[in-house]
Amino acid sequence: MSDVACIENTRMDRASFHKLCDILKATGGLLPTRHMCVEELVAMFLHILAHHVKNRMIRRKFVRSGETISRHFINVLLAVLRCHKELLKQPQPILESNTDERWKYFKNCLGALDGTYIKVNVPEADKSRYKTRKGEIATNVLGVCSPDLQFICVLLGWEGSAADSRVLKDAISRPNGLKVPQGFYYLCDAGYMNGEGFLTPYRGQRYHLSEWRNGLQPSTAKEFFNMKHSSARNVIERCFGLLKGRWAILREKSFYPLKTQGRIITACCLLHNHIRKEMVLDPLERNSTYDEFSNEIMVGDMITTVEPSTQ
Repeated sequence: MSDVACIENTRMDRASFHKLCDILKATGGLLPTRHMCVEELVAMFLHILAHHVKNRMIRRKFVRSGETISRHFINVLLAVLRCHKELLKQPQPILESNTDERWKYFKNCLGALDGTYIKVNVPEADKSRYKTRKGEIATNVLGVCSPDLQFICVLLGWEGSAADSRVLKDAISRPNGLKVPQGFYYLCDAGYMNGEGFLTPYRGQRYHLSEWRNGLQPSTAKEFFNMKHSSARNVIERCFGLLKGRWAILREKSFYPLKTQGRIITACCLLHNHIRKEMVLDPLERNSTYDEFSNEIMVGDMITTVEPSTQ
């Protein structure tokens, strides 16, 4: 199989695919079966995520029974989740010496965060809680990403009706949730509170990138800050865009139970990171470059509450 065909079917080139198989065997505990090697198991799993095809379509393509496909899909899914420590990005702060136009104004920033809706299949009795403002049945997923478009933390399970700020409060209160060391912070939009660990834009000022088109320049210091904040924080929007563009299973309502759907969303984020890390050029993104950050280990107290700033 060529790299082009491999990317079409699995969303990654051959080298990245084989590296993933090695990780799933070594860390995820994935084993071959009597009739299927690990590579076939992983290829089948990735094809389902990438193309959101039903079981009967996979039966034809891989010439396997429906029961075999369903069973091994779950086995590979769990193996991916067991690799989360290796596949999640470790946060690295923006340094004083950074020269990237997007990030050089945000020393000690770790990245950006926001929520996104992903359609889910829930029982009839729960649909009202999962209904978004647009009337879709979805889960509100909190994503936290680094400046190089890799996920640092993902929190899911909240209903589509839940406010973003409420989801964030839950994320930082969990023992294994989002950790924000003292003195560091993430960029977030005006839907969140401005406070320690979370930097929002000035309210009542122009903010969105679309407002700065056609050569329009900021006229005040607050507008300048908002323009730079929007340019950097947009990384999480791009990250979500790549995630959903890569995995078709996230673009439409899934066929799986809610608990399995949550695991699938997490797995897609982890696989997104693997592709960003291993492929020299992400096939979904062209002509983009990113700075490398120091691997400095951050220690000290962690921020465990979200409170509004007094300033």
